[in-house]
Amino acid sequence: MSRTFSAPHLVNPETRNRVLACAEDLGYRPNRAARALITGRTHNIGLIIADIANPFFPPLIKAAESQARQRDYHIFIADTNEDPAAEEDLVHALAKQVDGVLLCSPRMSNSLIEQLSREVPLVVINRQVTGLPAVVMDVGQGARLAVEHLTGLGHRELALLGGPRGSWTNREIRRSATAAARTADAALTVLGPNPPTEGGGIAMAEQVRRSGATAVLAYNDLMAIGLIEGLDTLGLRVPQDVSVVGIDDIALSRLTRPKLTTVATPTAAAGRTAVDMLLQHDGSFFARAGRGGGRTTTTDDRRTTAQVTLQTELVIRDSTGVGPAAPADRPGTAAPADRPGAASSADPGSHGHADPGDATAATPEVVAS
Repeated sequence: MSRTFSAPHLVNPETRNRVLACAEDLGYRPNRAARALITGRTHNIGLIIADIANPFFPPLIKAAESQARQRDYHIFIADTNEDPAAEEDLVHALAKQVDGVLLCSPRMSNSLIEQLSREVPLVVINRQVTGLPAVVMDVGQGARLAVEHLTGLGHRELALLGGPRGSWTNREIRRSATAAARTADAALTVLGPNPPTEGGGIAMAEQVRRSGATAVLAYNDLMAIGLIEGLDTLGLRVPQDVSVVGIDDIALSRLTRPKLTTVATPTAAAGRTAVDMLLQHDGSFFARAGRGGGRTTTTDDRRTTAQVTLQTELVIRDSTGVGPAAPADRPGTAAPADRPGAASSADPGSHGHADPGDATAATPEVVAS
């Protein structure tokens, strides 16, 4: 009978069906704890999230849970509130209770993440760590598309609202946006680091005004939405006075006024992919560590170099319009591409389409011109 539950593919289908029918009549449920003592597997996965209140994460969480459930796994979710010390503590706490951990947008150092991977299998989401499996969303590509969109509209004075200190995503956005601005002969002023929240965006409105920027790319949609609110308080209109672009394409970006132009990131796909990578990676870890019949650790932290990169897209809506350097034959505010019958005001590139940290801000820094 036990093989019917532990290895159903090894049991004759007719026999398996009879056993399952009897188990159902008796109300029998396999004891996962007892099974774990024999196999060394818990059929649990840890998912550590940087900020569960951020609407970027729920689609990823739901997709990961659904994918895990299809594989007969359960997910334990933990929130770190952007605290790297909390991340480390949670990995240690979960290590003996799960078969692996998904680290989503971690703030820990690469060396610490590598060290923790010796204790429990890890898959990193939105971060590249040498030797560890990773799922990354190409925010660098998205930042480039956003800057090209803004410079194509005639903006030459740009600002970048940076995210939290220690964020890999923040570094990728800055690197790509700087290169794109330099290519377009535009000035880019970096304002940050900042907390990746609506409040962080509101707090930066005055610095954006002082910078003289006519267009802003924000670290995420929450900051962009907060910035729009802050600019409105200062009497600046979006997009007539300042164009604003976010990153993530959260549901709220379609509900704000104006609707937010943003870079869509495939968060649900990232959740599904990370679960699949972990379970594939986990089997290798157990074989090498000899975990059957009890958990041990391994010193082999270079188990794989597997990485999946998911593409991002620019979604043009109402929060971007023409800038001071726009051609004379393009006056007024650009028509957003997601309006029925409207054309994009600037070619968003092959990946553009219509719509279907640290709380102390640094001194503004001009990094491209």
